[in-house]
Amino acid sequence: MSVASFNSAHIVGLEALKVTVEVDISQGLYSFNIVGLPDKSIDESKDRIVAALKNSGLRNPKSDNHKVTVSLSPANIKKEGSHFDVPIAITYLVASKQLSLPKDIGWFVGELSLTGEILPMMGVLSIAECAKREGVAALYVPKANVEEAALVDGLVVYGCSTISELILHLGGKIDGVEDIVTLIPEEHTEILYSRPDSFLDYKDIRGQETAKRALEIAAAGGHNIALYGPPGTGKTMLARAFTGILPPLTHDQALEVTRIHSVAHTKTSVITHPPFRSPHHTSSYVSLVGGGTNPRPGEVTLAHHGVLFLDEFPEFDKKVIESLREPLEEGSITVSRAKGTFLFPASCTLVASMNPCPCGYMGSKLKRCVCKPGDVDRYARKLSGPIMDRIDIWVPVLHVDYDTLSHARIGEESKDVRARVAGARNFAQNRFREAGDHHITKNKDMKAKDIDKHIPLSPSTLALMKKLSTSYTLSPRAYHRVLRLARTIADLRQSSHVSDADILEAFQYRPKLYQDRL
Repeated sequence: MSVASFNSAHIVGLEALKVTVEVDISQGLYSFNIVGLPDKSIDESKDRIVAALKNSGLRNPKSDNHKVTVSLSPANIKKEGSHFDVPIAITYLVASKQLSLPKDIGWFVGELSLTGEILPMMGVLSIAECAKREGVAALYVPKANVEEAALVDGLVVYGCSTISELILHLGGKIDGVEDIVTLIPEEHTEILYSRPDSFLDYKDIRGQETAKRALEIAAAGGHNIALYGPPGTGKTMLARAFTGILPPLTHDQALEVTRIHSVAHTKTSVITHPPFRSPHHTSSYVSLVGGGTNPRPGEVTLAHHGVLFLDEFPEFDKKVIESLREPLEEGSITVSRAKGTFLFPASCTLVASMNPCPCGYMGSKLKRCVCKPGDVDRYARKLSGPIMDRIDIWVPVLHVDYDTLSHARIGEESKDVRARVAGARNFAQNRFREAGDHHITKNKDMKAKDIDKHIPLSPSTLALMKKLSTSYTLSPRAYHRVLRLARTIADLRQSSHVSDADILEAFQYRPKLYQDRL
């Protein structure tokens, strides 16, 4: 009978690519075939489309005895996702002469329920950015996703609740329906910054001033940090309060993080604060670094521009721990599978908490450790030297005495610490901009070649650094790590020069746990 085609998009990794949906209709016994490497969710769309059209008062391929062939082009790329329901349905209606539309009217995405409702989907922000790059006239998305799609400035976005509403807006007719529907383009979504009420405030944590200071330094420079000590001393509480002292995301960071979480289908609203991810220690390798048949981002990518909290760090599988080497060093992770190689961003701050031994009381003054030497050694071997070398700050979290716990004095609030952290980051970013290093946003991001430019040392401070490095037999990576840490400490006091005191404080955070293994 006829052929029609419209455009949509599908997600590959974190990006969206254009897909052309073509529908050919011929007379004969009813059949509905979809070609172009569809996955199971797309193959099942034919039943959803037939039911949705029938329940919306429209003719469907089964009632008209249509032989329908749907092609998703390019045909050599695997397609997945139920969001092809709406574009296939619209293209079928045009091919069957129930609707008349110009081909360049726009892109369509959305999943259909059996009643014709257009359901929310994942990856809308990536598709909207792709649509803008392609110069699309308009993008039609589920009503629940319209604010997310409207984050892309300069793109006309329509939110649709049902397939019948969309058809009436496009000028189609439905038997028994006289209503005229005109959808209004969504206004550009402005990012409104707010902090969740769930953040734990520093003022609620009694004692642990050393750990709080270390976490403030980690937040200012984006440094990885490990908290170790007996159980029940507040390591998890400190880690959860850490997110509350981080500055809000910038506009570009908010869009990037929202796009990642939209693709992973973990959140549909705009993310304006650094994400906090806390996978359980039984999590698999793939869940942490990403992967799968069609690679998806893992926890280390979902924590991009935020915090990856690994509680009971040595209890994670050794393969999982070792997989963190690349993202902790490079700020990204490469996932290679048979279907392609994907580069996922993973610039996060690692906060690890752990007990010093299997029973947890090695070195405690309140309770005797009952572990055998062999047990402690096996526990220590779970953390390799290269992994320990990538953690900038090691801080003990010891028992708080009862007088401190019962003291009525309220500690410093998170908002005050956050202001100092934001000031230190701005101070560092101004230095990077003046030097023309716009790719560096935090001290953690500095490479070896950037050290001499951004961390000049006076002769006396350089002599102290050399003396301490020789005494501690630092590796080149550890040497640079100490310098970056000292630079952050200086930034917190808004100083252009790194002093002897900054170097000494940075050395204070050298790992004392299992130090014979470094």
